[in-house]
This record gives sequence, C-alpha cells and structure tokens, in this order.
Amino acid sequence: MILNRKFHSRSARIFGLFGLLLSTVSFAQNYTAEKTTDHGVPIVRLSDAASGVEVSIVPSVGNRAYEMKVHGQNILWFPTDDVSEYVKHPQLGGVPFLAPWADLLDEQAFWANGKRYGFNMALGNVRGVRPSHGFVVDSPLWEVTEVAADSQSARVTSRLEVWKSPDYMAQWPFAQEYEMTYSLAGGVLEVKTTITNLSTDPMPISIGYHTFYQIPGIPRDQWSAHIPAGMHVAADEQKVSTGEMKPTDLPDVLPLGGSSLPDGFTSADAWRSVEGFAAKNPGITFDDGFTNLERDADGRAHFWIEAGGKKVEAIFGPKYQVATVWLPPAEQFICFESLAAIIDGLNLARQGKYAALQILPPGGKWTESFWIRASGI
Repeated sequence: MILNRKFHSRSARIFGLFGLLLSTVSFAQNYTAEKTTDHGVPIVRLSDAASGVEVSIVPSVGNRAYEMKVHGQNILWFPTDDVSEYVKHPQLGGVPFLAPWADLLDEQAFWANGKRYGFNMALGNVRGVRPSHGFVVDSPLWEVTEVAADSQSARVTSRLEVWKSPDYMAQWPFAQEYEMTYSLAGGVLEVKTTITNLSTDPMPISIGYHTFYQIPGIPRDQWSAHIPAGMHVAADEQKVSTGEMKPTDLPDVLPLGGSSLPDGFTSADAWRSVEGFAAKNPGITFDDGFTNLERDADGRAHFWIEAGGKKVEAIFGPKYQVATVWLPPAEQFICFESLAAIIDGLNLARQGKYAALQILPPGGKWTESFWIRASGI
C-alpha cells in the first residue's frame, strides 16, 4: 500500500512536470525565428503567432526589414512584392539604416574633432554634391550573429564591422562596429542599434532610420497624423538645415488630406506650381525636421498615422533627438525618420550652430531603440 502511494505520487509529479513542459513549449512556440528564403533570397523571418505579426529581414542589403505583416497586411511600405527584384535594384523602402550620417551634408566632407575629412568621391560609395544617407544603406557586409526565439520574443542580431572595409574606412576613418537587433514581442517590433567606437578619438553620432509607414488598404489622403514636436528645424532650399529652430504650429491631429500647413513648412502649394498637379494630387506634403519632441514618462516620443480605426505607431527612444517627416506628393506612405542629430548636424556643430551633437568617446558604446506597432489591422 505504501509502495502504491509512492508510485501514484511519483506518477502525479511526472505527469504534472510533463504537463508544465508541454505548456511551456506551447507558449515558446508562439514566437519563432528562422533563416529561410523569399523569392530565392536568403532572409530571416520573425513570427508572433498570438499577435498575427511577421517581420522579414534581408541581411544582404543593408540588413533591411522590408515587411511587418499584421494579419497578412504589410504596414511597411516597400517598392516591390518581389524581394529578388529589390536585391537586383536596391532603393529606399521598409526600414533603411542611414549611417554614418543620416540624410544630407552641405559639402563632400564632414568635420570631427576640429578636422575636415573630405570624401574620396572616386570610390563611388558616397555620391552627390550634397552627400546623402551615408554609405551603408545597402551594405552587403552585415553578418547575422544570432537567430533565436523563446517564450519572450523572436529576434535576430546582425553586426557590421566597418573597420574591416578599406572603402568604408577611407570615407569615415573611425574604427567602429554597428550591431542591430530586430526583436518581436507582443506584436511590437523593437529595432535596437548599438555603435561601438573602436578608434582612439571621440566619434560623432549622426545615424538614423528612414522608415516607411503605410495603412494598408486606405488611401493616404484619408489618414491623419500625430507629430509630437515642439520645434521645427529650419532648412534652406536644398533641405539642408540652417541651424535655426522655430516653434511648431501643428495641430495635435493633422489630416493629411488637408490643403495647407503653417508658414515655414513644405507646403502643397509649392508642388502645385507644377501644371496639373493640383487636380491629381490633393493633400499636404512634408520634408521637414523636428526636435524638442514630446515624450512620455520613459522618454519616448510617439508618432502615428490613423484612418478607419487602423493605427500605425512609431516610437522613438530618448537618444533619437530628431525626426524628419517626409511626405512626398503622389505617394502612399509617410516616413517618420528617427535621427540622432539634425540634418547636417556634423558640420553645423563645427560652425557653432548645433550644440546637441552626440559624441561617443574612444571605447564607448551608444545604444538606442525605436519601436513599431499597429492596432485595428
């Protein structure tokens, strides 16, 4: 009888542990992370089954996230449904990483530590009279270091060792590494970036993400936007910052199908000077920088677009001090660009016109995140 009790007790414990194990495995399987292919292109896919969210990343072209599907609908605007065509002809879309500087510079050079560093334009990785978007936006040199899922999240981490590339070092002579982690949890995508300064000199931080957002199935002129900014970054005719800041005069909720903006912003009227544009493309446009962002108790700034009960939100961590909002005519997206500095901040700091440039000391690490989430989709 005692033996029987012991047997039943042991059996109960075993079956209890087995049930707990099954429950844990089932919960963990909500999140999956896998290396796979899309149209023959190697990608990494993160899945959150409970939230109905899948995120796809192509490491070989700038470590770009090109899809964040919520119940099958992509909230990231991307120029093609065939990622193999994108690999052949890269262009902006999805979540482009802009580094070592974001957007424009006012000359073919940058300043750091009181020294001017001119670009070698013959290399071809820096282009334009006013160089834009850095030179790693389409980089094939990212190395995937971890693909993992557990009961908390699905994630992928990749590393770009800038110091290993002679062509990169010729343009930006600071030894550094970028580490990027896409992490999907509770239907929210976190994009976390860590920069390590391996050089012996302080290094300016002027990176950003040029992320493209959309509300699937609803035309852009029916969207409303929230831009939580206190200051507007003044710019010249080439959209290069002047260093001047002006108070914003934007409503809390801005209908994108409207016809006017407060003075000082990129207005639809300028685009309507093109013959026939007014009749075909109603609505406002933007190509403007903002700072002094309104933040919650955690220091995060919340941008969003909304229409028909559907909402897409971009949330910036504290070290993303600046946002550029790009809303070009005749397109079906909006860009909320999370930036560490204003456009041309590298060179404006040297001119004494921008005091907020972040500087990373030798051996230091800079880490920040932004988040993407959707509801009603």
